[in-house]
Amino acid sequence: MDTLSYRTVSGNKETANKKWLVVDAEGQTVGRLASKVAKIIRGKHKTNFTPHADCGDNVIVINAEKVSFSGAKLVNKEYVRYTGYPGGQRFTSAQDMLRKHPERLIEKAVKGMLPKNTLGRRLFTNLKVYTGTEHKQEAQKPEVFNLDTFK
Repeated sequence: MDTLSYRTVSGNKETANKKWLVVDAEGQTVGRLASKVAKIIRGKHKTNFTPHADCGDNVIVINAEKVSFSGAKLVNKEYVRYTGYPGGQRFTSAQDMLRKHPERLIEKAVKGMLPKNTLGRRLFTNLKVYTGTEHKQEAQKPEVFNLDTFK
């Protein structure tokens, strides 16, 4: 057996077979939804996964307003931001965020599960989140993806 014939194939942006996937967030728990979506965006479900390259798929999340939280997180969980001024720390509960900006809630959860570097910022652009069932990416012909069967 000739072992020199085996080579490790390192994927890159050009060799990545990127697809567009539609994920329905209705009834999904936020953290579990975010971890699965981050895994798809990163490309860890593919056989040609390369840690330093964008080889994941593009994900469209619909029905962002219909996600759920486990336990008392809907009331107790707080999101913190800072305005940039002294004493400018602002807190928003998950309940308020879900009511006002449900797409930001999912975006924050997914962004926190991506790498904290230039690759992570570039990967985050592969996520599109919408309230309701309509989205603007019909031209890309996205495939419906079931997260319940995905590990």
